Amino acid sequence: MARYKVDITGINTNDLEVLNKDTSDKLFERYHNGDATAKEELINGNLRLVLSTIQRFSNSKFNMDDLFQVGVIGLIKAIENFDTSLNLRLSTYAVPLILGEVKRYIRDNTEVRVSRSIKDLAYKIVRFQDDYMSEHGILPTNDIIAKSLGIEEYEIAYALDSLKDPMSIFEPIYNDGGDTIYLSDQIADTKDLASDKDMLISLRRALQKIKEREKQILISRFIVGKTQMEIADIMGISQAQVSRIEKNAIENVRKLIK
Repeated sequence: MARYKVDITGINTNDLEVLNKDTSDKLFERYHNGDATAKEELINGNLRLVLSTIQRFSNSKFNMDDLFQVGVIGLIKAIENFDTSLNLRLSTYAVPLILGEVKRYIRDNTEVRVSRSIKDLAYKIVRFQDDYMSEHGILPTNDIIAKSLGIEEYEIAYALDSLKDPMSIFEPIYNDGGDTIYLSDQIADTKDLASDKDMLISLRRALQKIKEREKQILISRFIVGKTQMEIADIMGISQAQVSRIEKNAIENVRKLIK
């Protein structure tokens, strides 16, 4: 299956029906009067909404067919709980519920294990956001969430961050046609080199034998703890240049301490 295309068995997604507001309102009236077929028509008439909502996850590691099925669950919940008296479009109400189901699926199937208390708080926050959106038609602010759940605002970001996909420090983030810059190149190194005195002595000797610019960059990166971007700003060169000099310096030091 193509990663960026969602396939529904036996259905051409390009031909999916899109309901206008008048048709949608009539179907909801039939559904609320007990017509079960109207619910099915509402679901089928809003599958394109699910497709468009899950496209933001097309670069994730998760199978798009699976995400579509999960998204449909969110759509069904939206249809079952939608209040037509709110003068709100179904799409406005449904998208947060679809996203909520997909994010819960991704969170529950991620390789990184989050503590139960943080995961429970994240569930609680997402549920509150869904309920608030259903009642008011907008997402609540962090201040409202914190006061309603009796937590601090910083806990909201901390908990919701646990829902994000992990990224490898070796993930390439930039390439100017030369050396690739990886996420690890953006992370300051704050390790305590004094924990290994013999290695520290060997490194100091090696640093005296390499070029001055290489020495400055290695000290700034691995002793002071600056990022490549910070070093580039100080030295007036590009980050790609810093990355190349750093790699050469590491290789030269490695040869000297062998």
